[in-house]
Amino acid sequence: MRPLGEFEREQAILLDLESVGRVTVSELTERFGVSAVTVRKDLSALEHRDLLVRVRGGAVSAGTSDEGAWAMRVRHARRAKQAIARAAAEQVRHGDVVALDSSTTCYHLATELVDRRNLVVITNGLRVATLFMERTNFMVLLPGGVLRRSAESLVGPIGDLLTGRGRIHKGFFGLVGLSPEHGLMEISAEEAQTKAFIASVCDEVYGMFDASKADRFALHPFVRPQQVHALYTDDRISPEVVAGWAGVGVPVHRAPILGTEPLDPDDEDTE
Repeated sequence: MRPLGEFEREQAILLDLESVGRVTVSELTERFGVSAVTVRKDLSALEHRDLLVRVRGGAVSAGTSDEGAWAMRVRHARRAKQAIARAAAEQVRHGDVVALDSSTTCYHLATELVDRRNLVVITNGLRVATLFMERTNFMVLLPGGVLRRSAESLVGPIGDLLTGRGRIHKGFFGLVGLSPEHGLMEISAEEAQTKAFIASVCDEVYGMFDASKADRFALHPFVRPQQVHALYTDDRISPEVVAGWAGVGVPVHRAPILGTEPLDPDDEDTE
């Protein structure tokens, strides 16, 4: 694997903190192939921005809702997200009115939809909107709101904008965590609020997540289990998760990750 630069190391540290809540200097030194002094400088820089808290031997999460930079997250579990996006794209027909949130999985879905015709797209994701602007003639609605730089999204109380303007045929949403008891969940309250507003005017709601999200901790539900039309994930998902959602009447579609595809040095699936 090629050496990571300072920015990439910082974003990898944030992803680790999101997953397990703690990192150590010794583990990061071995992983990045850099000195302990360099790792400590990275941790200090992140602590200065209130993104973590230094502790003896490493760092812990600062409890922030920042998920890390979009550019790093879009590469995490990339092959799985691409497989999920290909499978979910089969739901979208020419002329549909669809919603895509700001998640990186929805960005991969957006790349699968550029050959559709006459779509109307509602999105709070800046990257999704830019992709469609550059590669399609779709009508794209950005609901507006406050810019969340970490997610490159617009968040806020957008319910009045969408209410009374017709239904969205299908809504696709990434997530941080999920459960048959609480539904689809986010770690950011603002992101969850915006997703809930969009989902409330969708006829069909689809959740998309790579299998690692099945055990993630998340705080804020944005779609109740009974609102979920179907879930799309990859073939690493456990049978227990599939059975749990089947128990509340929600099918789980498992997209195969192509085993013949060569590993990319930038594909975080290898970590």
